[in-house]
Amino acid sequence: MKTYPSLAIGVPDILIPRSGIDFSRWAVIACDQFTSEPEYWDRVKEYVGGAPSALNLIYPEVYLGEPQPEARIARIREHMSHYLRSGIFTEVSGFIYVERQTSSGVRRGLLICLDLDQYDFTAGSQSLIRATEGTILSRIPPRVKIREGAPLEIPHIMVLIDDAENRVIGPLTAKKADLEKLYDFELMMGSGRVSGFRVGKRELEKGIIDGLRTLADPEAFSRRYGLRPGTPVLLYAMGDGNHSLATAKTIWEQTKERSRGADELKSSPLRYALVEMVNLHDPALNFEPIHRVLFDLPPERNLIGDMERYYRGRFRYAECQGPDEILAMVDRQKGSPHRIGLVTADGFGTIEVFKPDSNLPVGTLQNFLDQFMAEKGAREIDYVHGTEPVLRLGRNRGCAGFYLPAMDKSELFKTVILDGALPRKTFSMGEAKDKRFYMEARKLA
Repeated sequence: MKTYPSLAIGVPDILIPRSGIDFSRWAVIACDQFTSEPEYWDRVKEYVGGAPSALNLIYPEVYLGEPQPEARIARIREHMSHYLRSGIFTEVSGFIYVERQTSSGVRRGLLICLDLDQYDFTAGSQSLIRATEGTILSRIPPRVKIREGAPLEIPHIMVLIDDAENRVIGPLTAKKADLEKLYDFELMMGSGRVSGFRVGKRELEKGIIDGLRTLADPEAFSRRYGLRPGTPVLLYAMGDGNHSLATAKTIWEQTKERSRGADELKSSPLRYALVEMVNLHDPALNFEPIHRVLFDLPPERNLIGDMERYYRGRFRYAECQGPDEILAMVDRQKGSPHRIGLVTADGFGTIEVFKPDSNLPVGTLQNFLDQFMAEKGAREIDYVHGTEPVLRLGRNRGCAGFYLPAMDKSELFKTVILDGALPRKTFSMGEAKDKRFYMEARKLA
C-alpha cells in the first residue's frame, strides 16, 4: 500500500461486491443505529433474505444483549471466509470518491486508510487523528472479539477534515465525469442513494495529498484557530464510528506487543483502518443531537427529585403542553441556563440548569446520568438519533426521554483542540437513516 506517513494516510486496496450482486441488499446501515428498534433490523433481515449481504458481516448492537454472542461472532467469521473464497468481491486500488444522497442533500467523501500509530483516543490526546467525544472503554472489548482475527474489515467510520476552501474533496466533485464509476444504487429502507468513483489519475491523488498538506501545515494551523505557535496539529477529527476506530487501534497495539520484530509489523494491514473522510464544511453534513432514553425506572424512584438533589439549587422543572413546546424551548437556547426536554408517560416538561459545570447541555445532563445509572436508577440507558424515537420511547411507562439541542459544527475542531474530547454521544452527523452504510471492505489477513 502506498502511504504518506506525515499525513497518516494510505492509498487503500478496497474490496467491493462484484457485478451481479444486488447492492441494495448488500449495503446495510451502521451497526449502532436503531438500537432500541429491533423491528428495523427485523425488516432488514427479511429484505436481505438469502442474498449476499454485509448484514452477515456485522454485529448490530440491538442484539448485544443476546444470550450467546459467540455464536453470532462465529457466523460472522464464517461468512467473511465464505465471501472471500467464493469470489463475491473484486479488488480496487486507489481512493474512492463517494457521493451519498441524504435527507439534507448530497454528502461527499473519500475512502482512505488512516495510520493507527497516529491516532490516540485517550483524554488529552495531541495526535494527528483524535476522538471528538469521550470513548466508552467498556464498549471496546465486545468489538475486539469481532475484529480480532477477522480476515477483513467492513467499516462505517467517518472522519472529518476542517477544509473551509474545499481543496481536498472539491476537485474530485468537479472531475467526477472523468472518474470510473464503481457503483450507483438505491439504499434499503428509504435511506437515499450512494455512488462510488475510483480516483485513478495521479494528478488527482496529488491534489488530495497537497490539500491535506496545506491543512496540516503547523503555521497555517495555528493561524486558522488563533493558537500559540507549536500547538500540535489536529488534521482528522472523528465523526462517526469512534469506538470502531478505537477497537482497531486496540488490536494494533496488542499486535505490536506480541510481535517478534519490526519486519513482522512493517507489512501488517492491521496498522491501518479503512475510513471515509468528509469535509466538515460539506453543506449536506448536519450535526444532529443524540438524545437519551432511560428504560425500566423503578416505580419508587422520583427522577425529578433525584435531579433536584444532584444540581443543588441550580435546577428548575417546568411542565409543557406538548412536544412542540419542548422543541421550541430547547432548540432556541443560548448560553446559560442549559435547557433539556423531558418526556415521560406522565407528560412533557423542560429542565433548566443554572450556572452549569459543562459548556454544552449534553455534558450537563450526562454528568447526572452517569451517577444516576451508577446508583441503579434505571435498568438501561440508550442513545437515540432523531426527534421521533425519543418522544415515542419516552412516553412508555417506566421510561424517560431526554431531548437535547444540536451543537454548532463550526465549533468542533477548535473545541477539541482547546478543551479535548466532548462528552460522549454529543452529536450525530445527520439522522439515523443518513448514516454511513457498510459497502466497501478491506483484507486484514
